[in-house]
Amino acid sequence: MPEDSEQRQPVVTPVRVVIGLCLVAPFVAMLWVGSFSKVDPTFIGIPFFYWYQMLWVLVSTSLTMTAYQLWQRDQRSRKVKNGGTSR
Repeated sequence: MPEDSEQRQPVVTPVRVVIGLCLVAPFVAMLWVGSFSKVDPTFIGIPFFYWYQMLWVLVSTSLTMTAYQLWQRDQRSRKVKNGGTSR
């Protein structure tokens, strides 16, 4: 039993913290309405309120893709460190 606890990897790692931040950032940005509930500056005639939200669609897509890739890399490295036995 003590050998198992020595080989266990920590659950909270820096990579997993970055993954969490990537997934939480769009929620915080969209729920903080006071930061973008204004008309100016306009972008090609579109009020700030609208283009800011559309920009976050693209940003959140890229953050989600980054989080997924980091998760896949983390899972592969954990599998290799455990000798390929964990699934």
